[in-house]
Amino acid sequence: MGKKKDQVRPKKAARLGAANGHAAAPGGVSVAAAAATETELRERPPMGRKVFETELEALQVELVRLQEWVKFTGAKVCVLFEGRDAAGKGGIIKRLTERTSPRVFRVVALPAPTEREKSQMYIQRYLPHLPAGGEVVLFDRSWYNRAGVERVMGFATDEEVAHFLRYTPPVERAILASDVVLVKYWLEVSMAQQTERFEERIHDPRKIWKLSPMDLEAHRRWYDFSRARDAMFAATDTAESPWWVVDANDQRRARLNCIAHLLSLIPYTEVPREAVKLPKRQPPGDYVEPTYPVRRVPQTY
Repeated sequence: MGKKKDQVRPKKAARLGAANGHAAAPGGVSVAAAAATETELRERPPMGRKVFETELEALQVELVRLQEWVKFTGAKVCVLFEGRDAAGKGGIIKRLTERTSPRVFRVVALPAPTEREKSQMYIQRYLPHLPAGGEVVLFDRSWYNRAGVERVMGFATDEEVAHFLRYTPPVERAILASDVVLVKYWLEVSMAQQTERFEERIHDPRKIWKLSPMDLEAHRRWYDFSRARDAMFAATDTAESPWWVVDANDQRRARLNCIAHLLSLIPYTEVPREAVKLPKRQPPGDYVEPTYPVRRVPQTY
């Protein structure tokens, strides 16, 4: 990136400052009301790709600054992404990581538990993935699977779910007491938007891998997931570790809003660094290019 582009910054005073204000808490209004209605979506002009990419570039410059601060200070950041199926968790995580180092920004998306893991304390398989100093860990679904998917699909008993909801807040207080910055996002979409995105997955060969029998069942059980979400918020939306609801009906705006909000929650500063200058290349000396018959990739394009 050129010198001029390196100076790009988002309009932090207005945008990040507004994001830092406590939006209506999950317990204060209905989650559906916190997300845009279908009427509002139709009235709101779509965000063009050029505008989106310009805003995203500025935010990604800030993410790199955050990354360098995390490495320099040894900070530990853990971000949970939960929400309905097809809400856009992967899209936000992709934009968070596409310009950052995978050695600092780590994505954790655990598969179904093994038989051994099923016999462990429930949260045990998640604990090894919590951040060490100098890391930002992004959970694409997390221990809250128990409160959502496992509850709705019958993979956990009512007693196990109740136990989870009761003891998760003290576990998260212990995580926070270990100087981990813990941020929890819930991505909310309307029924119509979820249906539209599932239809895209069915008909687009590039997206068919995203569709599973579990997704189809999640589409059918909309209100079961609503009840599970409501119970989860009631038990785990605490002052120390609140849930932040992202209106994910508009994918581009959701990505920008979520990244800007995350940046606003962490008191990072720019880490000073020395100016970089490329050294001159060494002279060839006695080196001669070999005539080895290498196998070249065909230039099909």
